[in-house]
Amino acid sequence: MKKLLAGVFFLMPIALLAQSSTELAIAERVYQGKLPCELGASVILKADANAPGYFDVQLGRQKFRMFPVETTTGAIRLEDKQAGAVWLQLANKSMLMNQKLGKRLADACMSPDQIVIAANLIKNPPPSVLDAAVEVAIK
Repeated sequence: MKKLLAGVFFLMPIALLAQSSTELAIAERVYQGKLPCELGASVILKADANAPGYFDVQLGRQKFRMFPVETTTGAIRLEDKQAGAVWLQLANKSMLMNQKLGKRLADACMSPDQIVIAANLIKNPPPSVLDAAVEVAIK
């Protein structure tokens, strides 16, 4: 974003761009802290106190500056468009992906709340979409 000051354009840092109320609401639901992932990896998510809605995400030496993006599925999605990184947070797990490379960087990352939900899904699995189709076909 460019800003005119005394006849000269200055580039505004991305962190200073305002977030919409929807994006700020999404940001409030992001799990923060050190989340253990599969294969011994862990991802650290930390909200930026100086830029509401923005998060610093770290996997090992890789660091990303992410912000919320609205989805149609209800999943929480954070993006670092410049790096091509995406953080997806579902009810039972989260994952860090690199869209430019087309691969997952970290999978099955879980906060304490997600661990509880994942355990409950194992004990009480939701009905399969295929099971519902069989029931309809039998009737």
